[in-house]
Amino acid sequence: MKTAKQVRREAKRLFRLCFVNGLLDEGRVRRVVQGVVQANRRAGPVLLAHFLHLMRLDRVRHTAEVESATPLPADLQASVQADLMRRYGPGVSVSFAQDPALIGGMRVKVGSDVYDGSVRAELAALEKSF
Repeated sequence: MKTAKQVRREAKRLFRLCFVNGLLDEGRVRRVVQGVVQANRRAGPVLLAHFLHLMRLDRVRHTAEVESATPLPADLQASVQADLMRRYGPGVSVSFAQDPALIGGMRVKVGSDVYDGSVRAELAALEKSF
């Protein structure tokens, strides 16, 4: 019987095998999951749970949410998307949203990184300094 640490290590190894040129390959993910299910091992469900956890973390790391007070023009959206792809790699999916509460500026969240250049954040920082 494998320990939890060994199962996590094996899930990481299988997860790394799913990458092609730095991007997660959906076909490889399917083959890994099918192989674990067909092996019908006792540690299979725990292994798949940790594998799913790694998949979710990767998806969050490669998803960018851009919020602005007003809709951004197409050229600015393209520029922001190009900058995010240059910084985080070509696998980043970018979504744009409108949030009037920001008052002005932009807020970008990629994984756990948050870049807040909004007027609301500046006002909050100014209020905190008093």
